[in-house]
Amino acid sequence: MRRLVFACSTALLTFLVGCASIDPSPSPSPQGAGIRLSSSDAEAIGRKIWSNECGGTIQGLTSWNEGEDFPSLGIGHFIWYPVGRRGPFEESFPPLITYMGQRGVRVPAWIADSRGAPWQSRSEFLAERDSLRMNELRQFLSDNVPVQTGFIVQRLELALPKMEDASTPADRERLHQNFYQVASTRTGVYALIDYVNFKGEGIKAEESYRGQGWGLRNVLLEMGPTGSGPSASVEFSEAAKRVLTRRVSNSPPERSENRWLPGWKNRCDTYRTGI
Repeated sequence: MRRLVFACSTALLTFLVGCASIDPSPSPSPQGAGIRLSSSDAEAIGRKIWSNECGGTIQGLTSWNEGEDFPSLGIGHFIWYPVGRRGPFEESFPPLITYMGQRGVRVPAWIADSRGAPWQSRSEFLAERDSLRMNELRQFLSDNVPVQTGFIVQRLELALPKMEDASTPADRERLHQNFYQVASTRTGVYALIDYVNFKGEGIKAEESYRGQGWGLRNVLLEMGPTGSGPSASVEFSEAAKRVLTRRVSNSPPERSENRWLPGWKNRCDTYRTGI
């Protein structure tokens, strides 16, 4: 699964009452410049992300995948490099902790004061999986699901300028408008977050076949006319399936990508059913 590294960024959270709404002016809100969620919406979206990324389990909040050089923590599998180590992916757990502290969340001192993940290897991490410190980390993460959702949503919004920069002037306004129309409901916010985590932003030339990409930017530009609200999520779901079907048609035959298409379409169907 693609990691939540799109436009990895900085801080956000003060949940507003009511359904998700749009405010075009920047403000120090939990979800960034335009997206507003109630705390219950943020909880629901966060638990859906938790289910997709971690199987919805407490144990899944702290993992270190085989073959990787870092643990992945929280509902979005945020990366935390060990002390003194860096890698190709942008580190996202420390910015999350900074964000949480700025929003008044009590962060365990051993996390807040650490210069990096305290485990130097996967074997060391696994040896401590039942320790008091690891259990405290899991409890801390499971108690703060809406805050993590807010952090992820801000990262999503910070991806929008990058997608606009990668588009033609004629496409930018439509891309911007479709983005916020989909984001006008919590199901739509979930759809945007999940898809960009699933297939990327759509701004890299190498992430295309025959000059046609399959990222979030491509889906937003594939969308037909739609209003805001549930109809936008439905059209986003259908556009995503069209884009992924085109990807499979354009893919090299030896990759046999057709075998993945049914599962991809099933995932896209969750963007229209509500959460």
